Amino acid sequence: MTNGRSEVSGGSAVFRVVEDLRSRMAGGDFSLGAPLPAQRLLAVEYSVSRDTVQKALKQLRKEGWVEPRRGSGTRVVRAQQVQSYTAKAAREGRVTLREYFDEAFTQEEVRLDVFTLTSESLDTQVRGQIERIRSGETRPRSIAIRMLLPAESLGLPYPRALDDPEARLTVRLRKRLLEITHRHSGSMVSQLQQLEAEELVESARIEILHVDLAPTFKLYLINDTQALHAPYEVVERPIVLSDQETVRALDVLGLGATLTHYVKDDNPDSRGSVFLKAWQAWFDSVWTRLAY
Repeated sequence: MTNGRSEVSGGSAVFRVVEDLRSRMAGGDFSLGAPLPAQRLLAVEYSVSRDTVQKALKQLRKEGWVEPRRGSGTRVVRAQQVQSYTAKAAREGRVTLREYFDEAFTQEEVRLDVFTLTSESLDTQVRGQIERIRSGETRPRSIAIRMLLPAESLGLPYPRALDDPEARLTVRLRKRLLEITHRHSGSMVSQLQQLEAEELVESARIEILHVDLAPTFKLYLINDTQALHAPYEVVERPIVLSDQETVRALDVLGLGATLTHYVKDDNPDSRGSVFLKAWQAWFDSVWTRLAY
């Protein structure tokens, strides 16, 4: 997914590997209990040293995402949970975020409306679908994404460093948050443009607007028929700023938060139909009246 990245600096490289692996585990690319690729393969994939990979895995272990298992490498012990009450979920058991995107991209016209703190999770899912399109596994005619992000000038209450009376570390954490958003937003824009340029789809576009609202939840509205919603839980966790610096901070749990799945059906009074109608109206109102 990330071939070709150069190891600009040790801290930056560790951070990028941690970020990408975390997103892929949360999104379902690596299933719960499955082994991660061997360290030497991860080093090649991310164009980094084995030492960088080892540091990244150590950080992911601290965060509770992976555990080393003797004789079987490093295994995934945490994933993003999706709670769904549909018949499909009941038949198949645990459903990952990736499966909902796989289903969405089988449609001729793909429409996604997203409200989120960063674009990290969405970028992971979009990259996975672009790989499926390139392999011929699916071929939508058009892709249209609208994404609402918090205004960059907004004074977010998180992330916030602990024991930081002069807020110097907090300023750096906020800068890190913006870097994450810029990187993943830029990735989606360029990849969708390339997809359209190669005529693999007739139309592929993403519109990104900002709003003066601090996200307390993430929301995916998919093809006008499905929704995924999750509150951001405030947690205390370590955040890596460099090889030598790990900061204890208050942050929100996005990738590990439990998503609730809703489906619009033929009954306008069903829980899913009511949820979709209300939250689509909310998104449209914010998009047209508050966002810029």
